Amino acid sequence: MSVAGIDCGTNSIRLLIAEAAPDGSLRDLVREMKVVRLGQGVDRTGEFAQEALERAFAAAEEYGEACRAHGVTSIRFAATSAARDARNRLAFVEGVRSRLGVSPQILSGEEEARVGFAGAISGMPPGTESPLLAVDLGGGSTEIALGTMTGELLGAYSMDVGCVRMHERHLGADVPDSQAVEAARRDVNLALDAAEEHVDLGAAKGLIGLAGSVTTITAKALGLRSYDPERIHGTVLSVDETLATCEWFLSSTRAEREALGFMHPGRVDVIPAGALVWGEVVARAAARIREAGGELAGITTSEHDILDGLAMWAARDPQPPSWRGSEPSPSRG
Repeated sequence: MSVAGIDCGTNSIRLLIAEAAPDGSLRDLVREMKVVRLGQGVDRTGEFAQEALERAFAAAEEYGEACRAHGVTSIRFAATSAARDARNRLAFVEGVRSRLGVSPQILSGEEEARVGFAGAISGMPPGTESPLLAVDLGGGSTEIALGTMTGELLGAYSMDVGCVRMHERHLGADVPDSQAVEAARRDVNLALDAAEEHVDLGAAKGLIGLAGSVTTITAKALGLRSYDPERIHGTVLSVDETLATCEWFLSSTRAEREALGFMHPGRVDVIPAGALVWGEVVARAAARIREAGGELAGITTSEHDILDGLAMWAARDPQPPSWRGSEPSPSRG
C-alpha cells in the first residue's frame, strides 16, 4: 500500500509518500519539504498569521495532488509546536481538512517525541547500542526522547525552544550581540533543566540529531557544496566538531550563510538560533554522560525522523482521505 506522512512544523511542512511492506518497512517514493513558516509570530501573538496559514494551505493542496497521483490510501498529517500554541488552530485544522481530505492530528509534545523516536530508530543499523537519545530540533520546540532500539520509550520531554522561537525572541540581528546570545542560552538551559526531570541524559549510549537545523549543521561540518542527504544520513561528528560548527553559525553573517550551497533559503535567518540550541543540547548531554562514567564518542545525524514515524503510523493505523470515499477518522491515534 502507498501511504503518506505529512509533518507540519513551525518552520517547514514536509511530505513522505512511501510504499509500506507487510513487515512495516518503508520504501520512499517522494520526499519533499517547503518552508512555510507557519509559526510566524506565534510566540509573540499566540495566533497564526493569515499569510502563514495561506502558505501552509497552498503546500497542503500541492501535497494532496501528489498523494492522489501516487494512489495513497492512508495519510497521517501531524501539526506540532505552533499548532499547540495558536488560539486560532481550528482555522488551520479546517483549512487542511478541506484541502487534503484528512484532519491533522495536533500532537502533544510527548506524542511528537514518541513518533519522532520511532522514525529515528527506523534509520539506525541493526545492533546499535541503546538506550539512545534522539533530539528533534524544530522551529518552535525541541523534543528529547530516550529509548531502546526495540522502540521502548524510557523518557520524553518537549522543550519550548526551537530555531524560529529563539530567532524571534532573541537572535533576530544579522550577527547577534553577546547579550542576545547569553539570553538565548539561558532560555535553552532552563528548558534543559526541566527536561532532565523527565529524561535521564546520562543513561544514553548514543545521541541522534534530527531535523533541518541538525542536518544543515552537519552539511557545514562535512564541507558539502550542495545538500546531499545520502552523505548526511549516518554521519557521526565528534562533540568538538559539532560545537565548533555551531559557533561558526552563531558568528556568521547572513551573506556568509547565503553563500553556502547546501543552505535552504528558508533556513538562512533561523539557523544561528538552531545552532545555539543544538550546541547547548550536545554540551549538556556530553557532560551528563561523562558524569555517569561514559563518554559521548560521537553524535549521529539522521535523515529519518518524525516524518518516517508518521508514514509508519499511516501504514499501521490507516486513515483514508475523504476523496477515496471514506471519511477520515477524527481520532488523534
